[in-house]
Amino acid sequence: MDFRSKEIIELIDRCFAEDIGSGDHSSLASIPQGTVGESRLLLKQDGVIAGLELGEVILRRLDPNLEWVAMAKDGDYLHSGTQLASARGNVHALLAGERLMLNFMQRLSGVATQTYNAVEIVRGTGATILDTRKTTPGLRMLEKWAVTMGGGKNHRIGLYDMIMLKDNHNDSAGGITAAVNRTKAYLLEKGLDLGIEVETRNMDEVNEVLAVRGVQRIMLDNFSPSACVEAVKVIADRCETEASGGINLGNLRSYAETGVDFISLGSLTHSVSSLDISFKTKVI
Repeated sequence: MDFRSKEIIELIDRCFAEDIGSGDHSSLASIPQGTVGESRLLLKQDGVIAGLELGEVILRRLDPNLEWVAMAKDGDYLHSGTQLASARGNVHALLAGERLMLNFMQRLSGVATQTYNAVEIVRGTGATILDTRKTTPGLRMLEKWAVTMGGGKNHRIGLYDMIMLKDNHNDSAGGITAAVNRTKAYLLEKGLDLGIEVETRNMDEVNEVLAVRGVQRIMLDNFSPSACVEAVKVIADRCETEASGGINLGNLRSYAETGVDFISLGSLTHSVSSLDISFKTKVI
């Protein structure tokens, strides 16, 4: 990911406007102008780092002359006590940028670590861990990037890059067959080359998807592991299979062992604990 892109810089500037406002008056009032400091970025919890390069970009937005030395890289699994980086520059910039940098790094590292744990659980089964659209508004690209740092794969990025016909679509269209046939006609008319995924709630719906044809992936929504085994046998490589709904780290392995190709987990992004990282500064 290009953390120096126009979109990321604009995001950083909006976040600084929210946090700094008219000025970091605590630092401006108490610390003389021109004071130089050095900060140490420390990991205080085992996990996967995501956002280290972004952290440098954030601090340099306030102090372009900042000296940054990275001692790790995004995607590394590291242990508590590891120093991730050092930063030397204007103390006002270091203190004003500290919270925004940590907010991003801790959140993204939490996503990466949660994903890493899921990937480790399914290792050896052939199942691929996917994220969902259950992301923080405005931070989707960063959070989906963090998923890849943890070893997962991205599902569709938004509503525009893949067709997913969920139960509400199918019910509103008059059923799966009608929804799929209209979708195929729409894609042909618009000249769009998008894969089609259909959500199913039972074996009758799985069989209906197989009969209508033209579907790339069947989602097995809220199926039990035993029901997934049955569905995978019936589908028999005619479509990709994805298990979703009611899956957590506790039962993840049992779903992975059913033979499904993909398992999507909203919890990778919507219910993550931030990784504990600190930023300690001293005047030099």
